[in-house]
Amino acid sequence: MADVLAVAEVTDGALKSVSREVVSAARGIADVLGCAVEAAVCAGSEEVGGVAEGLAALAAQGADRVAGIEAAGWEPGRVDVSAAALAGHIRGRGHAVVVFAATGPGRDLAPRVAAKLGRPLLTDVTGVEVDGGEIVATRPVFAGKALARVRVKGTPALLSIRPNVFAVEDSPREVVSDVVSADAAERPDGYRVRGFEASEGAALDVSEAEIVVSGGRGMQDPSNWHVLADLRDALGETAALGASRAVVDAGWRPHAEQVGQTGKTVTPKLYFAMAISGAIQHLAGMRTSGVIVAVNRDADAPIFGVADYGIVGDVFQVAPRLAEAIRELRGD
Repeated sequence: MADVLAVAEVTDGALKSVSREVVSAARGIADVLGCAVEAAVCAGSEEVGGVAEGLAALAAQGADRVAGIEAAGWEPGRVDVSAAALAGHIRGRGHAVVVFAATGPGRDLAPRVAAKLGRPLLTDVTGVEVDGGEIVATRPVFAGKALARVRVKGTPALLSIRPNVFAVEDSPREVVSDVVSADAAERPDGYRVRGFEASEGAALDVSEAEIVVSGGRGMQDPSNWHVLADLRDALGETAALGASRAVVDAGWRPHAEQVGQTGKTVTPKLYFAMAISGAIQHLAGMRTSGVIVAVNRDADAPIFGVADYGIVGDVFQVAPRLAEAIRELRGD
């Protein structure tokens, strides 16, 4: 049986944590199909060497083989090179299933690989099962108002999984490491990447934060966000700001902070839902958080149905007192 390929992600020379989720998802598929899992990353020779140790560590999540794909002509930002090299690798190895992460880089890479292979791509997948040897994936449709179950005919089945949805499961293996040279000569030369610039005031990504402080429409105005920012600062460097869809649609906060079915799925250890009513689309993106604290003036708000701790009160009075109490406990 052909293997399942898990496409790992690297940023600034380090393996991203979402790679463990991708491998875990691939392991679950492979166990049903009765095949092995290969985890691979595509980059230049120097970069591949730099992440070799991180790749080998994916054996803990069930990778039987890890491969560093050295793409000729690769350089940061040249996704076309990675796509050509990865497509060639998939053709050569004859993978039955290929799993990507539905992150920013993954959304750029996966469609290019699918186009080169002439295969359909299922994006933003939240559930996978195997039925009769075929992949059946669950994914949100109509802005998260419904879920579709889609069966993939033929191979390879290509899918990208939503981050923070698939649990990281330990399934240790004796891993075999390999370095593969790939010819990406077919890449177009229509553009050059001159460099990268971080956005001004770049903050911790909400999907990777251990603590998330999210605000909803009950914050009344974007100028009031400093109340939540102060609470975030009191919680420390592992905390990030989040927002509901209504807030983002109103232009109060950037889309990168949106939590929910049409935003990002988060699984922090601690989640603060501040002035958020708890629409089902928002709950879908945060209900798997470790501990949920909700603050809302409406005692009947749906958010209290999933909260571990609830405070019925005015967020503009509660949030500053929480921040003050946290600073006292931290000794700040």
